[in-house]
Amino acid sequence: MAPVPSHRSTAASADQSPFRRDDGPVPFSPFANTAAGETTTSSSAAQTRPGSSHRPSVPFAKPSIGSDEIAEVVATLESGWLSSGPRVAEFEQAFADYVGVRYAIAVNSCTAALHLSLIATGIGAGDEVITTPLTFCATANVVLHVGATPVFADIDPVTHNLDPATAQAALTPRTRVLLPVHYAGFPANMLAFQRMAELHGLRIVEDAAHCVEGVADGFKVGAIGDFTCFSFYATKNLTTGEGGMVTTNDTKAATLMRAASLHGMSRDAWSRYTPSGSAHYDVVMPGFKYNMMDIQAAIGLHQLARLRRMHRRRVAVCARYDAGLKDLPLRLPAQPAEGSVHARHLYPVLLDQTAAGMSRDEFCNRLRDRGISTSIHFRPVHLHPYYKERFGFTRGMFPVAESVYDTTVSLPLSASLDDGSVDRVIEACHDVLR
Repeated sequence: MAPVPSHRSTAASADQSPFRRDDGPVPFSPFANTAAGETTTSSSAAQTRPGSSHRPSVPFAKPSIGSDEIAEVVATLESGWLSSGPRVAEFEQAFADYVGVRYAIAVNSCTAALHLSLIATGIGAGDEVITTPLTFCATANVVLHVGATPVFADIDPVTHNLDPATAQAALTPRTRVLLPVHYAGFPANMLAFQRMAELHGLRIVEDAAHCVEGVADGFKVGAIGDFTCFSFYATKNLTTGEGGMVTTNDTKAATLMRAASLHGMSRDAWSRYTPSGSAHYDVVMPGFKYNMMDIQAAIGLHQLARLRRMHRRRVAVCARYDAGLKDLPLRLPAQPAEGSVHARHLYPVLLDQTAAGMSRDEFCNRLRDRGISTSIHFRPVHLHPYYKERFGFTRGMFPVAESVYDTTVSLPLSASLDDGSVDRVIEACHDVLR
């Protein structure tokens, strides 16, 4: 990973960044830091619940923000350049170096990254994109935005990622793109999707919103498919508050996406208003307002600099859960194969409702009453009203995805979660299920 340049004297060394501020936890609201569409059972972190011994709730995904990020944001505000500028360019280069690709285009969300990637593939009306139903709705929405049709295929029952076999069965002469999602941070079977794409002349767009640290069969996620899209939302492993990135080695596509991300303009404001710049520009396409701001990139630079350390903490939290929950009626997350790295974005467990004697929702409610925030990832896209009504989807069409949805609970996970909080979650699960 490229080091953060030393010319920013306003921020301390990234290696000295604490997981939490020295003056205590950053104020947090689980509602504010849960992505749209995720079902969360929690209250404000400062609020207590019956049975919680008057202790604050354990938040679902508290961001790990250090003093370096705060100092860099202050320096950005003092610089007078707030929108896309030098820090965005620096963040893009650092991220491209981290992934090992030629180009990284910073945008305002993973949704924007997915949309731009599909535009770059050139697909439109009459074309089909195969993806998983067990994902956030944005994965399918962007397919509709370019006029194409999302085609769902069921998931692997172990990894909960798109199953290559069901994707193969869903291929038609109209299929143009494979869109696997690295669910919860578990890397998808990219070797199988690469073989499929080569055999049928398809493009690959990866939804890596959960998988910034991921490695699939020895290859870095972000440097495998034609385009890979990352999320830097507040709950993500690397956060900029809101934001995203798309990576590619395609020079022509990168040029197109960069222009499309800012109204279709040939030159951005930074290149126009610097002393050596020119105020003139051309509009080369009807683009969008998808650009990232320097304020966001200021956070991202230091998040990236300590990403490996934060990932180690997430791995440790998951290992503590594995050991503490193994004897309960819960199916724990699968382990990645040798040569792969799980990004550990989520810790989703599947409740054996028969053995537990309660429903998934009752389990969530009982944890909530003990001050434990949880979330559900995800209600399958085909079960949402819009998709049911437009495409005629019904329950039973993708039984594995539906079974996971019916029984899954995501437990609290973040790099800022201390061992005491992890033990509280484990204790609460034992209290509820024993």
